[in-house]
Amino acid sequence: MATPDPTFHELLRSCERSAQHLELRDGYSTTDPGFIAWQSDPSVDPLKWYGSWIGQLAEVLARGVVVRRARVVSEPISEYVRFEHAITTALNLAAGEEVRWLPRRQASDLALPGNDFWLFDDRLVMVNHFSGEGESAGHEIRDDEGLAKLCVSAFAAVWERAVPHQTYQPT
Repeated sequence: MATPDPTFHELLRSCERSAQHLELRDGYSTTDPGFIAWQSDPSVDPLKWYGSWIGQLAEVLARGVVVRRARVVSEPISEYVRFEHAITTALNLAAGEEVRWLPRRQASDLALPGNDFWLFDDRLVMVNHFSGEGESAGHEIRDDEGLAKLCVSAFAAVWERAVPHQTYQPT
C-alpha cells in the first residue's frame, strides 16, 4: 500500500531551515469567505478567517525556520491582489513571514516555473495547481533535484528584485 503524501502542515512542521512560497497568479478563489467579507468591508479582521496561520507558523518560527513569500503581480493590481496586500500586515507579517512583491513587468527576464509552489529546505517542492478561475485543483509533492534547483533559483531571483511589503505601493 502506498504511503499518502504528507499534508502541507506536515511539510511545514518538518522544515528545518526554510519554507519559501512563490505566488504567480493575480487571483485565487473568489468564493473565499474572507475575500467576500473584505469586499463588503475592507476593515474586516482577516484573523477571523485565517487566524490559524499565525498559530501554525509559531512552532516553525520558534525553531528558527525562515518563512518567506514572494508574489509576482500584474499592475494595475487585481481586486484579489489588493485584498492580499490589505491583509498581509495583520496576517502574514504578524505570523512572522517575510513578504515581498514583484511587479510582473520586472520579471520578464526571469526563468519561473509554470505554477505556484512551496519549497521546503531547498529540496522538497509542493506544486500548487489552480483552475482558470483560481480555485484549487490540487497539488503534488515532488522530491526532484532538478525541479528543486529551478525553484531555488526562481525564488532567489524574484526575492532579490522584489519590494518588501512595508514599502510596496500597489498601483
